Amino acid sequence: MNPKRVAYLAVVACVVCGVAAARMSIAAAQTVPGDAGFASAICPIVYPVDETPAERGYQYAFYGNAFFISREGYLLTAAHVLHSFRNGGEPHILVQRNDAPPVILRAEVVAVDKEHDVAVLRATPNPFKGNYRVGILPLGDETPARGDGVVVAALRPSRRRPHSFETELQDRSAARVVDYQSSQLEKGLGDTELLLFNHEVILGQSGAPVLSADAHDVVGFIEGQWLRPAAGLAAQMEQGATSIGAAVPIRYAIAVLKEKGISWRADTEKSAALAAHGREAERF
Repeated sequence: MNPKRVAYLAVVACVVCGVAAARMSIAAAQTVPGDAGFASAICPIVYPVDETPAERGYQYAFYGNAFFISREGYLLTAAHVLHSFRNGGEPHILVQRNDAPPVILRAEVVAVDKEHDVAVLRATPNPFKGNYRVGILPLGDETPARGDGVVVAALRPSRRRPHSFETELQDRSAARVVDYQSSQLEKGLGDTELLLFNHEVILGQSGAPVLSADAHDVVGFIEGQWLRPAAGLAAQMEQGATSIGAAVPIRYAIAVLKEKGISWRADTEKSAALAAHGREAERF
């Protein structure tokens, strides 16, 4: 592993068979008022452990989060969440259904940008064509400024050995942008500018969306916790926090979507057709 990354980017890419013990700050546990559709657009990335379901459904291993960006079933996540699948097995997502228990669907890996830690997935079958409770998060076309408010939204299982019929915990926390810093996320490749926000990232949040507090469009996705000291950042941490959160700005994902010709929901008022016109961290 790149020594530069080791110094500033401690990697914890997944939580196998559930959530290991993780300390949450008081602010992280608080509920932030907002769009109730957040949870319907976010899906845990999992792998089924059982061959047949038990009373509580399939037991699964939990790795992180992804979120839907179009009615064609495309999702975005952090590429490092998929590292555990490199030696076999396919990623899956846990999706809610209307008037029925959640179900595990296969998630095809469509594109990966290792340099900027972007991965594009596609759910199979497409849940937007069935009786599923799913939604779409719009992608922002403007980079938030320092001081702007953001909302971190994620899902994670409530048990260490989770099953598919159980309810996930919702993590939704308010924060604000405190800085932008560059870090090399993949050995031998270029630097990526990271959006830093004054809130701790907790275990299992990798790949989850970071949304603007006002427009509720996605401005980035969670990379992890920023460990490299920087002047003035320590003073901006929340009381009791030990680190700053880091996110990959959404423009890197948009570049991948454009390259692959994949449309997305640009924002709550614009058509996804607008996409054709284009416009250091501790991973969790």
